[in-house]
Amino acid sequence: MQKNNVSSFDFHSPVESLDFQLFNDKGLTLHIKRDDQIHPFISGNKWRKLKYILQSARAAGKMHLVTFGGAWSNHLLATACAGAKFGFKTTGFVRGESVSNPNLSLCKLFGMELQFVDRTSYRNKPALFEHYAQGDEQAYFVDEGGYSTEGTIGCSEIIDELATAYDHIFCACGTGTTLAGLYRGCMEAGLHTHLHGIPVLAGGDFIREAIAKLYTGKEPANITLHTEYHFGGYAKTTPALNTFIKHFCAETGILIEPVYTGKLLYGVFDLAKHDYFKPKDRILVVHTGGLMGILGKLNDFGV
Repeated sequence: MQKNNVSSFDFHSPVESLDFQLFNDKGLTLHIKRDDQIHPFISGNKWRKLKYILQSARAAGKMHLVTFGGAWSNHLLATACAGAKFGFKTTGFVRGESVSNPNLSLCKLFGMELQFVDRTSYRNKPALFEHYAQGDEQAYFVDEGGYSTEGTIGCSEIIDELATAYDHIFCACGTGTTLAGLYRGCMEAGLHTHLHGIPVLAGGDFIREAIAKLYTGKEPANITLHTEYHFGGYAKTTPALNTFIKHFCAETGILIEPVYTGKLLYGVFDLAKHDYFKPKDRILVVHTGGLMGILGKLNDFGV
C-alpha cells in the first residue's frame, strides 16, 4: 500500500476566542490555539514534535521508530498512528509493569510492538535502544515525548500560523520541547511575546535547562515557568482541578484533561483571578491535544 508522504500532511489549527466573565471583568482577551484538532491521534504538539523527526528518519533510511512512554502516553499513541500512516514500523518501550488499557490497545491496533520495562532500566533509554536495536539498521531512536531539536522546529511553526500578536502565550510542559519551540518561533520572528510554561510535574524548574539544551544553549530570556500548578505531580489531580475541568468543558464544548491541558488552563484562570496580567493584555493558550489520557481519569469526574 502506498503510504502518505510526511511533508504532505500539513494542518494549520484554528484560533478561537474564549468568553469568560473573569477575563471580561479584568479587561483581558483570551484565545485558544486548537492544536487538538490536527488529528484524532497524532494530535497537537505530538504531531508537531514528530513531523521533522519522521522526515529525518526517512532521510536517513531508518524505517523503524523506537520510542518510550508511560502506559497512558499520548506520544506512544501518536507515534504508533504516525507509523501506520507514513509507513514506519514502530516499537514502544512502556515504563512499568505489563498492563492493558485503551491507550495501549490502540497502539497495538496501529501496529506498534510494546515492550514493558521496569522503571530502573527505563531511566537509561539510550541503553535500552542500543540493546534492542542490535543488528537492526532500520531502527531510529525517538526520545520520550518527542524531546528533540526537530521537535522544537515543528513547534516553532505555531508562531508562524498566528495572524495576530499576543502579549502572553501559555503552554503545558512535560519535556520542555513545545515551550522551546515557541521560544524559537518568537526569536526567529523578532517577537517580544512573553512565554509561559505550566510544568505538569513536581519540580518543574528543570524545564528551563531542557529548553537551553534544545535551542539556546544558554538561559532562555522572556520565559516564565509557573511551577505551582502540578497538583501533586505528573498525572496527579485534585477535586478542585476536576471541578474546573468539568466547568470549562461544559461552558466551551472544548475537551481538556487533567494531565496537561486542565492544569494549563487552571493556571491561566488562577493568574487572571489574582491580577497577574495588565488590563488589555492579549493571552493565547496552546491546546496541545493528547486527549486520550482522560480515559484513565474518567472515574475521578463521577461521570
